[in-house]
Amino acid sequence: MTVILSGQEIRALIDAQPPLVEGWQDLKVQIQPNGFDLSLREVAMMETGGVIAVESRQIPPLSPLAFDAFGYLDLVPGAYIITYNEIVHLPRDIMALGAPRSSLLRCGVTLGMAVWDAGYHGRSQSLMVVYHPHGFKVQQNARVAQLVFHKLDRETEGYNGRYQGENIK
Repeated sequence: MTVILSGQEIRALIDAQPPLVEGWQDLKVQIQPNGFDLSLREVAMMETGGVIAVESRQIPPLSPLAFDAFGYLDLVPGAYIITYNEIVHLPRDIMALGAPRSSLLRCGVTLGMAVWDAGYHGRSQSLMVVYHPHGFKVQQNARVAQLVFHKLDRETEGYNGRYQGENIK
């Protein structure tokens, strides 16, 4: 059985060491009653196709897009890889599921997100797909996703995969 963490529990874990989430923009608006909003650091285009095989994978190289002088990007319909500002440090007894913010969906844009396994730490990436035929305008640091944290009934071995510690410089 899992329990979803409340905003108060999330805040307490942000104050812990290591913090549940660091690199946030504004805790007052990012902590939600049942989750935490992630903000946009970078948007990139995939340069080539990728490959997923039985025992290997080849992720496409990325070309980051430049925000304009006001911090905006005008995106045409298509698929992009986004990177969040926040670094997540999940204890071995907490996992997270992400979802696009409803305002993003109402603009004809969605996010493809995977599970944040217990024990993962890093600055995650997600797939952003612009479906709206007129495109989409987004500002750097805008809140685009929400993580919902699930407390597990016991500790796991913890994530130890390829993306552990990703995008932390």
